[in-house]
Amino acid sequence: MATIVIVRDVMSKNVKVVRPDTTMKEVVATMNKFDIGSIIVVQGERPVGIITERDILRRQVEPCLAPETLTARHVMTSPLVTINEEASIEEAARLMAKKKAKRLPVMNNGKLMGILSYTDIVFKVPEMLSTLEELVRPYHRSP
Repeated sequence: MATIVIVRDVMSKNVKVVRPDTTMKEVVATMNKFDIGSIIVVQGERPVGIITERDILRRQVEPCLAPETLTARHVMTSPLVTINEEASIEEAARLMAKKKAKRLPVMNNGKLMGILSYTDIVFKVPEMLSTLEELVRPYHRSP
């Protein structure tokens, strides 16, 4: 009988966060300092957005906007797609594929508990790879 793996057992628990008014210069410095590809934006204790490397490339670098003039609020993706820490990894993988999200903030009773990335799933629960196939294919933009 297969064992059900839950999100809490696979997620990363040490999540880095910034406020919406944090400058992008500070956001990028924090991401570089901790060698992370995303950071959660919180208002008080509540997660309100996520900033990924792709968000920075699309909303700051490509339009050539100075990092000290932009804040996290300008670059973050919102609203967040989240998952409960008690959800199964299969449910998380299906949600990621459906929403085309490579990272999911993990919640419990409205509190941020961790973050789950598709690479966490692929390395720790490789049988989920077929569910995540759309996320790991090379990205092709429509003309």
